[in-house]
Amino acid sequence: MKEGIQRKIIITDDGSKTIHLPELNEQYHSKHGAVNEAMHVFIESGFNHILKKEFLDHLAILEMGFGTGLNAFITFLEAEKCNQPINYVSIEAYPVTWSEAKLMMYPEVLSVEEKSPIFSRMHQSNWEKPVDISSSFKLLKRKQFFVEISDIECFDLIYFDAFGARVQPELWTSEIFTKMYKALRHKGVLVTYSAKGSVRRAMQEVGFDVERLPGPPGKREMLRATKK
Repeated sequence: MKEGIQRKIIITDDGSKTIHLPELNEQYHSKHGAVNEAMHVFIESGFNHILKKEFLDHLAILEMGFGTGLNAFITFLEAEKCNQPINYVSIEAYPVTWSEAKLMMYPEVLSVEEKSPIFSRMHQSNWEKPVDISSSFKLLKRKQFFVEISDIECFDLIYFDAFGARVQPELWTSEIFTKMYKALRHKGVLVTYSAKGSVRRAMQEVGFDVERLPGPPGKREMLRATKK
């Protein structure tokens, strides 16, 4: 990945938008449905899975790839429904601009136009400074590369939403998943849209218990990894 790559907004199969990178033939979310993919992989298979286990005073989430802000926004909406306090940390090396992000129109797509100020605040808040998005949702955006992460036992859940291994294979290695394993607390969970055999083996190599789960529209499978 490098600075200056052209970004093009496209409409995905569920009517929601994402950003396409023509030079890499890659996009921020699935062309088969940006919102559907995010809901299936990160909310249903990650967020809801964790909450079935126990209610946490503050659920600590690490997102690998802030991107368009979709995952953070839908997590806020779901947490609000069940009164779950959230500490949300998101990593991004190449931030999307607010002028690009607002064109996604996610509050309108999700029929929560009244929450537009929340989506705006998520994008327009300063990097490297914690911000209270609401009384129960704290956000910290960190501008850094994945390889720079050094958190130890800080998180209950990781959304691993990097660009695919075809484009950035260096993000799907045992080196990176070792960092993810260390960042999770005991029994913490990592979810990702990827189901590649090499990714699963890298996760297992560093100690994760890995499950293959049914994938979102357009993908047969996805992976969920649990720290032993």
